[in-house]
Amino acid sequence: MAANPFALPTNSRFPTPSFYFASSSFTHLPLSNFSCLSLRNRLFLTCRCDALTVNGNHSSTAFSDSGIMLFPLFQEMGLNEKETEAILGTNAALRITPFESIRSRIQFLQSAGVNGLALARLIVKQPDILTSEEIDALLCFILDDNNLGLKGKIERTQIERLLNASDTGFLVGFESKVRLLLQFGIPKDKLVHVLNTVNLTKALCLKSSEEIERTLAFLQRFGGVDLILRRPAILNYDLETQLIPRIGFLLELSGGDENATAIVLRKFPFILAYTVDHLKDHVEFLNSYAGLSYEEIFRIVLVYPSLFSASRKRKLHPRIDFLKQCGLSSHDIFKFLIKAPLFLSLSFEDNLVNKLVFLVKIGYENRTKELALAMGAVTRCSCKNLQEVIGVFLNYGLTCEDILDMSKKHPQVLQYNHESLEEKLNYLIEEMGREVGEILSFPAFLGYKLDGRIKHRFEEKRKVLGEGMSINKLLSVSAARFSTKSKTKKRLSTIHDLNESEEGK
Repeated sequence: MAANPFALPTNSRFPTPSFYFASSSFTHLPLSNFSCLSLRNRLFLTCRCDALTVNGNHSSTAFSDSGIMLFPLFQEMGLNEKETEAILGTNAALRITPFESIRSRIQFLQSAGVNGLALARLIVKQPDILTSEEIDALLCFILDDNNLGLKGKIERTQIERLLNASDTGFLVGFESKVRLLLQFGIPKDKLVHVLNTVNLTKALCLKSSEEIERTLAFLQRFGGVDLILRRPAILNYDLETQLIPRIGFLLELSGGDENATAIVLRKFPFILAYTVDHLKDHVEFLNSYAGLSYEEIFRIVLVYPSLFSASRKRKLHPRIDFLKQCGLSSHDIFKFLIKAPLFLSLSFEDNLVNKLVFLVKIGYENRTKELALAMGAVTRCSCKNLQEVIGVFLNYGLTCEDILDMSKKHPQVLQYNHESLEEKLNYLIEEMGREVGEILSFPAFLGYKLDGRIKHRFEEKRKVLGEGMSINKLLSVSAARFSTKSKTKKRLSTIHDLNESEEGK
């Protein structure tokens, strides 16, 4: 039976593993004394010394000594003898690389945060990380003090994934590819965020510099830097097979409007994660089943691009069914979705069904246009707020019939914040001296800002006209017209006061 070339010798002239663990060669160097330059110098010197030994009469001794010293080194990291034998048996470079070079590489990896079991697993999977020159360039770029501020900022998990997933040959040019991001406008203070978010292997390593440059140039037409910062994972996608077809579909849907397409992408950059087939499936459904034109569909997408996240079978189909059962035409459905696109995405069990119950309780009839419009209005508020709103109205003496009539005239009253609603009703009664019933004829009163419009206008008009003024005329007139009328009234009032003063004399 052949002798195991990697077995630890029992001859007493060889140091035992405990000797290596205790020796100074196994102590970790402090990071402050550890630099890319010193590593490269040491690797160069040890490689030259090793080459001299190999070419001399003691080459076999040097190899066996290096192999022997790797056993306790790997054992210290958690690798057993069998794993070490397997690694050395299938990686010739480890057997001819100087021990000091390997030890320095391990320390370099540890300084990057790759240590413990993670380092052991990495060595088992990718033993060439201990000998590859490309690893030196990568680690020096990540760990060295440079003007990019990357030192200590790249997450350990990102480095581990990069080293685990990549053939070391793909790491060539990593630094120049990162600097391309800066050349195309990625701010230096956002670079770390981008590098910690993307899949470094897909975004940089597996792509040539030319492909990355073409991708960045293409994206500039549709938001560029802003788009990448909102979703760095866009850089993971392939330009020819993913980005161009997906953006091209949206561009065609928009009628060739690049600015509008860019708005959609900036609002919802995750849209680029969907295949063209997925996008087309949603569009064709809205076109064929809801009767919407492609222009109308894009206008809805422009308002709410997240509709592509809604399942066609579980959400889009039953929601459009509901609107059609309520008597909405294709044009009505378009207007509804422009105002209440969230209706397509909200959970039926946890949201919509509860709101539907509240609306039926105050008098809305099922499968009516009024019910559909009311459902559209309440998509913007929570179930709890809707319940509170109805409670506020009831507490101020209104009946369910009153709430029903008022919300049919002005469905938005159901979505207002209940606390703000209570403040306005209180001001209407206590400060303006009105009856709560006045809002039944002018429910839009509840939509105006209390401090910014209601109080200001009431105080201005009360000085001239007293308190008996129509709240409709008070609030519905435009700001410019109100300002002109106020100035005119003030001048007339001043002239009147002066005339009375003259007559008194």
